[in-house]
Amino acid sequence: MTPRPSPRLALALALPLALGACGLKPAPEIATPPPELPGAFFHAPTGETGASLASLLPREDQAFAALAETAMERAPSLAEALARIDLARGRAARAGAERLPNVTADASLREQRINPAQFGEAGASGLIPRNLTQYGANVAASWDPDLFGQLRAQERAALARIDASSAQAAAVRNALLAEIAASVIDWRTLDARRAALEADEAAASRLAALAATREMAGLAPGFDRVRAEAQASASGSRLAALESERVRIVGRLVALTGMDAAGVSSALAATGPAAEVPEAPMALPSELLANRPDVLAASAELAASDADLAAAARARFPRLTLSAVIGLLAFDPEDLFDSNSIVGNLAAGVAGPLLDFGRIEAEIDSAAAGKRAAFAAYRGAVFQALGDAEAAYGLMEASDEEAQKAVRERDQLDRAAALADVRYRAGLADFLTVLEARRAADASGERAAAAIGRARRARVLLWQALGGDPPAASPSEGGAAVE
Repeated sequence: MTPRPSPRLALALALPLALGACGLKPAPEIATPPPELPGAFFHAPTGETGASLASLLPREDQAFAALAETAMERAPSLAEALARIDLARGRAARAGAERLPNVTADASLREQRINPAQFGEAGASGLIPRNLTQYGANVAASWDPDLFGQLRAQERAALARIDASSAQAAAVRNALLAEIAASVIDWRTLDARRAALEADEAAASRLAALAATREMAGLAPGFDRVRAEAQASASGSRLAALESERVRIVGRLVALTGMDAAGVSSALAATGPAAEVPEAPMALPSELLANRPDVLAASAELAASDADLAAAARARFPRLTLSAVIGLLAFDPEDLFDSNSIVGNLAAGVAGPLLDFGRIEAEIDSAAAGKRAAFAAYRGAVFQALGDAEAAYGLMEASDEEAQKAVRERDQLDRAAALADVRYRAGLADFLTVLEARRAADASGERAAAAIGRARRARVLLWQALGGDPPAASPSEGGAAVE
């Protein structure tokens, strides 16, 4: 005879579903329209330059290559960012494991003393012993089929946070490379400034020697010699000031790379290539959405907050739990593996919220607020990227113009000083004219070298503003699509 389902059991299973359905209402809709971007950057080059983004960094410089390679291995900030990726992966693995059955095993030994009299005549007759020893072993399994998708939503949120952590690590990497590139450029700029100042000092020293000769011959007053020597001393003091800037660069690179000062100084001692100012690549504002790590991280956080909201909303639905236990139970060790010792049970349970006094709704409201905050952060990251790129293009344009004019000034003043010297030797100009021409030319070479360094530095800023190196493939790729 086929057993008929108990009406009471059916009612017990249906009651939580009915009560849960009474409290259901749609989750709040949070609009996340894409931000409107301009069609082009205001300060971007108008024509196609054919330049690549990678060419903006001094990759041909041996010092940059050595320091960047070491930083990728030792930099504490990058190690911390990579550890956060592993943390996110672990949490995603845990969220995925929650969707799978949970199987446990246990063994037990239980000693119990009872009062046989509680069993009436059977106990009084001695059929039931006073001391009972139970030997047991069980394997239990439980599973939540996730009928309404709460666990799937939680897994999607965890996977999205892997993408966010990976993008944040890419941002740290780009920031490291940009800082190292800027420091190497500053070091090479100091070399160029030192060469210019040494040339100024040598020229001023020659003028001082000439003035001294003229003074000894009675052809000029000692004032000319003193002025020429003061000019040479001024170049020497500027040379000495460069050393403090070198010390700061070495200290900054120690913090960035995790190397000691000796290793940094050794890497910087390598001869650098000629200072070149590469052309800027063309880029569109829309490309920032795919290239900027901070925008990608904000986008992933927005996706995670959306999944969090879905998981919070689905907590209002009842949960079905299936469980099974199979084991052995005997009162004598010799009977433990007897077929009569096999015990087990199957169970199915449904549980849902009945009266939570607003707990779930509060969680939903919190998740909705979190999504609104994530969307605002995403828009902020997009417009921050747009502003950075606009500023970088504008700074590059201004620094290029400054460098061109500084080089032109240096060349013109050097030519004027040379002509004054020629005229003096030909007897067509006095010594004061030569001294004034040399004074005007002094520091023009240093200013030109500094302006070229600022133009090269602007390229590094543009490289970082446009997204730096292309982002690596998403670590959650292939597993992010959770059905």
